[in-house]
Amino acid sequence: MTHGIRRSARSPAVLAWGAVFLALPSSLLFADAEPGMSQPTEWHSTEWHSTEIRGHRMFYATRGSGPTLVFLHGGGDSGEHSFVRQLDVFSERHHIVAPDQVGQGRTPDVPGLLSYTAMMQDTATLLQQLKLKHVDVVGFSDGGILALMLAIRHPELVRRLVISGVNISPEGLVTENLEGLRADDTPTPKTIDEKLGHLWATSPTEDELSLALLGKITQPVLLVSGDHDVITLEHTLQIFHALPNSELCVLPGTDHGTFSSRPEWLNPIIGAFLARPQESVATVR
Repeated sequence: MTHGIRRSARSPAVLAWGAVFLALPSSLLFADAEPGMSQPTEWHSTEWHSTEIRGHRMFYATRGSGPTLVFLHGGGDSGEHSFVRQLDVFSERHHIVAPDQVGQGRTPDVPGLLSYTAMMQDTATLLQQLKLKHVDVVGFSDGGILALMLAIRHPELVRRLVISGVNISPEGLVTENLEGLRADDTPTPKTIDEKLGHLWATSPTEDELSLALLGKITQPVLLVSGDHDVITLEHTLQIFHALPNSELCVLPGTDHGTFSSRPEWLNPIIGAFLARPQESVATVR
């Protein structure tokens, strides 16, 4: 899922990080910069690559040096756009890898339906080709779904997860959005927009993600949501409680586009989470 879905009013405005709750202003709308905040610059010093992945070409970008940080974009988007307000900041201390999934960004579409399972396996194969293990993964929306699936099925590849706007079934969406997706769904999608709509209306399936599968994720997870997200807060809390080692960050006055609309709050929180010693990352229940 990505930022094109309608918003719906949700819960009171609070920021929850572990057991800390801070009252914060709610002066931003989705994709608007706070007054005085610099606008995103182009992703300079980026190297673009393509490689053969499971029978098709996959494009990915790299930038910076240091521990590897993998960015997984939202549905219908790209790594450089989903995280335009994070890339300059995190590339100063990390080697960033940002793949574009099938039919999205620079990666061409392939015949057939989109599936989270196939995109997850493409991502795992790319990391294996690059000889990367135990990396930190930041995933937005569809990218967060892929990050969870990656941690379950390829735990050796993942050290920590930061995910935002994630659902583990279509029923996690706000009712009006799910009804709209299902009303527009076609069982034989052809364009990438139709394929994405069908994916969101029908997936993730229970075989791909479930509360029981989340219980297998032992890596630390920072779970982020906007209090006006298209994923219901109740669904986000179910995910939070199912993850054995998780922290919850609910951003006030914020919709699905947490990374784009709240970088001044979210970037420091992510940086601190990734920088903490492994033994100090613990959930306070």
